Amino acid sequence: MPSRLLHADDFDRTIRRFAQQFTEPYDDLSPLAIIGMQTRGVYIAKRIRDRIREFRGVEVPLGVLDITFYRDDFRSLDKVPTAKITEIPFDLDGLDIILVDDVLYTGRTVRAAMEALMSFGRPHRLRFCCMVDRGHRELPISADFVGITVPTYTTERVQVRLAELDGEDGVVVTEGA
Repeated sequence: MPSRLLHADDFDRTIRRFAQQFTEPYDDLSPLAIIGMQTRGVYIAKRIRDRIREFRGVEVPLGVLDITFYRDDFRSLDKVPTAKITEIPFDLDGLDIILVDDVLYTGRTVRAAMEALMSFGRPHRLRFCCMVDRGHRELPISADFVGITVPTYTTERVQVRLAELDGEDGVVVTEGA
């Protein structure tokens, strides 16, 4: 039986909080850009960008990043991974980039994302945002913005559900990795 950690209203409140936290240090948002990691991080990033537009009346640049070929387990996977779109329609040099994903677990996905981003340019600052930090780090990586921190067992699976993909917003934990 899944254990629900966030409901739709909690999820929306977290998105609003992220939008406030992302923009709080800035009078002028021109150095700020958001990049969502495929797949669920893209949807979360879009929602945050939309909230920033609503709060501040500014369109923050949004990019999409696929890290498939930067993963350290790429060559050891049983099946050939399917690459998704990377679309970063702006120059990263000198920008403050906030990288967005759904779940932070071992840190390996974030490491791959950092490597991928550096192939596009040299940001002034790179920060990381996730909806769920579930622990079990294998690399010294932490999130700058976290929706919820949930200690989990390695046998559990954390699912960030999105209305666009799953018909509902929320976070659940289920048995089975």
